[in-house]
Amino acid sequence: MTARQVTLADVAEHAGVSLATASRVLNGSTRRVSEELRERVAGAARGLGYLPNASAQALARDSSVLVGLLVPDIADPYFSGIAAGVTRVAERAGLVVVLGTTGRAPDREVELVTTLRAHRARALVIAGSRGTDRRAIAHLARELAAFAGQGGRVACVSQAKLGVDAVVPANRGGARALARALAGLGHRSFAVLAGPPGLLVARDRLAGFRAGLADAGVDLPDAHVVHGGFTRDGGHEAASRLIAAKSGATCVFAVNDVVATGAVAALREHGVRVPEDVSLAGFDDIPALRDLAPGLSTVRLPLEEMGERAARLVLGEVGGAPRTVRVAGEVVLRASTSSPGGTGLRRPASTP
Repeated sequence: MTARQVTLADVAEHAGVSLATASRVLNGSTRRVSEELRERVAGAARGLGYLPNASAQALARDSSVLVGLLVPDIADPYFSGIAAGVTRVAERAGLVVVLGTTGRAPDREVELVTTLRAHRARALVIAGSRGTDRRAIAHLARELAAFAGQGGRVACVSQAKLGVDAVVPANRGGARALARALAGLGHRSFAVLAGPPGLLVARDRLAGFRAGLADAGVDLPDAHVVHGGFTRDGGHEAASRLIAAKSGATCVFAVNDVVATGAVAALREHGVRVPEDVSLAGFDDIPALRDLAPGLSTVRLPLEEMGERAARLVLGEVGGAPRTVRVAGEVVLRASTSSPGGTGLRRPASTP
């Protein structure tokens, strides 16, 4: 038979105080209680093994020790890197990170914010690109305003679209610099695995890459831009379509490293060698791919630092107008890119 859970009423009776007084002491109310009563209640709680009710504490304090972190997919190394940074800062502050995954579903994102607001979460970090649905953005912005109105703090890691503090990586600038570097290797025929057309980060990286090629006097035909999922399988499927099109491209840019992993597999399956036949580059420099052979050329983003910066925004001093922290990317050329000299994407699709 399990032992009965000790209640707040048991503590109050044992300490010889009212239930309201016991609650003020143990749930952190702002109302003052004498030191003598505080010690009596705390001693009774320790003696009985009483575990305070976290929800009651949050209501009494109008806040909790919870920091919410919302990501589209924790299995994506991009978001796990950001999560590591957020968690590190929150834990140093004695707080607990509660993780929610949205699957890039706007309704789910709003639902999770509402739940965290109900639990009086102290702060919230939302990582992940915004979509192009203005109605969904407005709906989320209203819910975040309600969260802030309750005393919570919010920051996002993506675009500054929600009227809150934001950590914004240089998606356009990084892709532009990468395009210039790849053109500098001598490539003049490019293709892009561009991710979903309705995802702003994918759009920004495609636009930046186009701009960088234009700087080098190189055109990117629309037919060489292939959209697909923002995942490994999306990259595999998009690369397979690109290979079948026989575009002649000698260099392929995948708008994130995870898409690039799928592209590597598809190229290998069709007997296309990297970089001998075609060069390949990604974006993000996720740690999981640093041991990939050949090493992937990419744009390095400081993912854990981005998470740390977002956490400091929501846990530090209160600002006035929403603040934007911009994070630069660094072009890193590795063995997956070289000067053109192979067949490019011309050979018929076939297995080795």
